[in-house]
Amino acid sequence: MLRVLTILIAITTLFTVYELPTTWFVGSSALVGAAFGFRSSQTINNVAAGFYVVVSRPFRVKDCVRADNEEGQVEEITVNYTQLYTPSFSILEIPNMQVLNSRILNYAHEGYIRYTFSLDLPHIGSNEEFAKDAESAIEEFHTMHRDQQLRRPECYFETSTGTGSSFEFRIFVPNGNAKTLCMLQPELVDRVMRRWDESKTKQDRSIRPV
Repeated sequence: MLRVLTILIAITTLFTVYELPTTWFVGSSALVGAAFGFRSSQTINNVAAGFYVVVSRPFRVKDCVRADNEEGQVEEITVNYTQLYTPSFSILEIPNMQVLNSRILNYAHEGYIRYTFSLDLPHIGSNEEFAKDAESAIEEFHTMHRDQQLRRPECYFETSTGTGSSFEFRIFVPNGNAKTLCMLQPELVDRVMRRWDESKTKQDRSIRPV
């Protein structure tokens, strides 16, 4: 505001000293005002959206959420932006207007993060064999990280298509521990896939002709 006021005083003085036509001043001020109004409208919309997010509470600080294609743990809700701690271990600032126009999925429930993800597999072997390997990997994973989880991870058959099958996994960690979730979820996927690969390798060797 101080800069704008200084510029206006300088322009007024310039027009007065050099006796320039006032129509120039009116035209230029209208152009500057339109540009300033356009930029400020973005800020005003974000501020209004920020107040709405705070009042309606679709999520709270430390909740793990998904807003359209972005997901992470809510670190801070300001008047302009909502900060998310993402799975890439970085802070993402999303304009509150974008948050307001997004579909919000809140993973936080009753004090823990209930994070669900899917694994798509080609038609290699039976679904029962993969489910058995997945349960074995889950048991090993849960035993190793028992102190970091509230419940044992779960695995469900989701759907089958012409190209493969999809399985749904659910992992549970205490609410506010997004960093723990970001480390455990890839490890669980890695263990499941390695166990499945080992099982397929053993089957291939058993049916290989002598």
